Amino acid sequence: MAENTKNVVTVNIVTPDGVVYDHHANLLVACAIDGDLGIMANHEPIIAPLKIGEVRVKRTDDPNHEDAIAVNGGFLEVNNNIASIVADSAERARNIDVTRAEQARERAQQKIKAAEAKHDTDEIARAQIALNRAINRINVSKHRG
Repeated sequence: MAENTKNVVTVNIVTPDGVVYDHHANLLVACAIDGDLGIMANHEPIIAPLKIGEVRVKRTDDPNHEDAIAVNGGFLEVNNNIASIVADSAERARNIDVTRAEQARERAQQKIKAAEAKHDTDEIARAQIALNRAINRINVSKHRG
């Protein structure tokens, strides 16, 4: 058993609302600010800021299954075969309400148009973030399994 744990990464995703995800994995892929990061067992310690994007996890209990989680920024810390993601919000693909995400996308697109008409760059930036979050949730929802 001790030999097995050396080839496994424990993946935890936590938000202010609590633990969103906690599983053992062979591979974790996360969207860092500087590009995608692939994390396997025995990875060097790292801390990286994350952008809005999909986190993919190849679980050890089913090699043919990959979990998808929509993460809205935050950071990733890897140390001693534990990969911890702390994010403002995160949602597993199976829990995403696609209708709600599509409505959020439409609202964000309308806010962008209204803000562009007013030349309100701050509002455009906020609406663009909301749009990116909605699109990320929609894309991740397609990976239900």
